[in-house]
Amino acid sequence: MKHRVELMAERLTAILASWPGVSCVLSCDASETDILDPYFALVLDIYCNGDIPSVEERITAFDNPGAFESSQAGCKDRFFLDGLPIHLEYKKTSLLDFAIKDEKDHSWIHNVPGTYFLYRIVHGTVFYRNSDWIDKVRFGLGATPLEFWTDLRETWQFKLEHHLSDLGGAALKDDRYFYYVSLAGFMKSCASILFAINKAWEPSDRNLTSSLLELPVLPDDFSGQWGGLTRTDSRLNPERIFQLAQRTAKSIFML
Repeated sequence: MKHRVELMAERLTAILASWPGVSCVLSCDASETDILDPYFALVLDIYCNGDIPSVEERITAFDNPGAFESSQAGCKDRFFLDGLPIHLEYKKTSLLDFAIKDEKDHSWIHNVPGTYFLYRIVHGTVFYRNSDWIDKVRFGLGATPLEFWTDLRETWQFKLEHHLSDLGGAALKDDRYFYYVSLAGFMKSCASILFAINKAWEPSDRNLTSSLLELPVLPDDFSGQWGGLTRTDSRLNPERIFQLAQRTAKSIFML
């Protein structure tokens, strides 16, 4: 993280740490990119075990930043401060209670778009903590049982089959909108299955391809298959992409 960004992170963390309801502040991988990178933003996850100030109070606390926006539920703030894009996400510590219990309930995996939120917990840089809560959560996630990864793989294999069927129908009907939606769902499912097979948390979509291709367990020629699925030129029409998707799915199921 560049010096300018470090100073901003320290400035914001000092403000956030002064709120009694804040338990932990972590940075995310987007904060590690160069400030000239189009993907750059200073992204902080703020885990709370109590209430946080109102939107108006937060605006004042952040010294009336530019282009301030807050989500309707008040759980995300976006703004510019000293020319840097800032993204703050406020989350309840109770959402991760499953990670520190002896008996883990895996049913939640059927209702989430991926495990990126856990990746952020495991790999994020801790800027502030007022207890050992984050350490307990990380320890629990590090001891995730095999049954979890098996359930996660099965969940995404079901979704992959669903998207593959939709992709074939959209290709045959030349329904371009549904084709792209189905292709995106299929590729997301492929990635999630492979991360589950490798017992690894999924990174941000921005960095997914590079992390995906570095996984130790992949189908033969998966790099070539993935490259074909992401091509945007006209040499691979929807019907040929569907055939490639069928081969890719088969190779993943055989792992």
